[in-house]
Amino acid sequence: MESGYLPLIISLVGIFLLLIGSVYTVKQKTAVIIERLGKFNTVSMSGLKFKIPLIDKKAGAVNLKVMELPVEVETKTLDDVFVRMVVSVQYFVVESPEQIQKSFYKFDNPHRQIQSYVFDSIRSEVPKLSLDDVFSEKDKIAVAVKHELHETIKDFGFNILKTLITDIDPDAKVKESMNEINAAKRLKEAAKEYAQAEKIKVVAAAEAEAESKKLQGEGIADQRIAIANGLKQSVEEVKGAMEEGVTGRDVMNMLFMTQHYDTIGRLGETGVNTIFVPYSPNSVGDLQTQIQSSLLAVEAQKKA
Repeated sequence: MESGYLPLIISLVGIFLLLIGSVYTVKQKTAVIIERLGKFNTVSMSGLKFKIPLIDKKAGAVNLKVMELPVEVETKTLDDVFVRMVVSVQYFVVESPEQIQKSFYKFDNPHRQIQSYVFDSIRSEVPKLSLDDVFSEKDKIAVAVKHELHETIKDFGFNILKTLITDIDPDAKVKESMNEINAAKRLKEAAKEYAQAEKIKVVAAAEAEAESKKLQGEGIADQRIAIANGLKQSVEEVKGAMEEGVTGRDVMNMLFMTQHYDTIGRLGETGVNTIFVPYSPNSVGDLQTQIQSSLLAVEAQKKA
């Protein structure tokens, strides 16, 4: 009896294994390609699926997530500068059975083939621009690459979400030259600012000196006017105290001589023993003329 149940057990085990082999699951954001006898049969989306054992088989899986492919490209600009650029391509497979089938069967190695298209696109766009324009218009380059890639691979079941130029690296000597140019520009601007500051300082000092000279001159003029006024008042007082018929010249001669001897007396008090001064009638006349001129100036100032 035991030998009679053995074929039954083997049959049940075989049926169980066949049932297990016919059931499979597909993960979220994944598609499975099912082939029947070596030929494409269907695309299985996420969930619990069934296939015919020994006849259907899973040929492969397709990732439906957004994928990112960094591509490093070296090319030359319009002004003959070699630059290394890193382009990040974000792409995905269109979620439809027909497009999934195309992406699986038409592209042998999607990463490598998309990379080749990026090489071709970058090397056709960048040589049209100078190095400065490559930096300033990198977004336009990225858009142009995206458009060209989309038109190229849309028939293979892929779609381009976005292309990003994440790095632009010129040759080391070019970068050093650019840094030197920028440093020279900054030094030039600093020199201009320093010169402007020095100019402001010089102008302010000149204005202050001019104002000082002006005030000093006004002070000397006021001092001379005060002296002249004092002399005039002294002459008038002396004339009033003396007899009639005394002229202003007589009074001035007397005041001058009095002032002269007062000055000599004060010098003697300070320890000065010898003084050399012009001592002649002509000198006295010259001094008298100067004093009269001062009095006339006072009168003119009052009238003004």
